[in-house]
Amino acid sequence: LDYSMSVIIGRALPDARDGLKPVHRRILYAMQNDEAKSRTDFVKSARIVGAVIGRYHPHGDRAVYDALVRMAQDFSMRYPSITGQGNFGSIDGDSAAAMRYT
Repeated sequence: LDYSMSVIIGRALPDARDGLKPVHRRILYAMQNDEAKSRTDFVKSARIVGAVIGRYHPHGDRAVYDALVRMAQDFSMRYPSITGQGNFGSIDGDSAAAMRYT
């Protein structure tokens, strides 16, 4: 029970300070380290997902890509953290394109 509570508090619930989960923080950190910033050209999502999986989040790529897509959707978050280029889904429930296209 103690472990499950620590997992819920540490990973599943967003932090009260900034509203980000650990996977969101890892994505932003990887983008900063790879020089994918707001004043640079767009970078493929697969490159960012690969950097996150390779360095900080050794789990499946789908969870990281879903978190990245959610950060780019203006209807999912009040203030989108990432500017996406391509099909990142719609409010009607259409899913985002594969990461090799965005």
